[in-house]
Amino acid sequence: QVQLMESGGGLVQPGGSLRLSCAASFSIAGISVMGWYRQAPGKEREFVARITRSGSVDYLPAVKGRFTGSRDNAKNMVYLDMNNLKPEDTAVYYCSAGKSYYEVDYWGQGTQVTVSS
Repeated sequence: QVQLMESGGGLVQPGGSLRLSCAASFSIAGISVMGWYRQAPGKEREFVARITRSGSVDYLPAVKGRFTGSRDNAKNMVYLDMNNLKPEDTAVYYCSAGKSYYEVDYWGQGTQVTVSS
């Protein structure tokens, strides 16, 4: 069964940090793009980071310089390190897997990140 399982979300104060992890039930070595998306209440889901098989990463401009996406193909894990978090980063964060750059074939169930004092 194809499964992506996120963990690491929670409540953090502005300026704080969190690390999200995503465990895949399948080998991600052959997956073109592993990604992170987020959806805030009342808003559409938006991409946060796309990590290619070679490890190159594209970011949403609003998070560039604060967030770092990475993948470990040997462990079938994907990570999102989030620093200097802002209240506007509050959202449910989803892990994704896609066979081509702009497509998503599999989604995780999401993990809540809340940035508040």
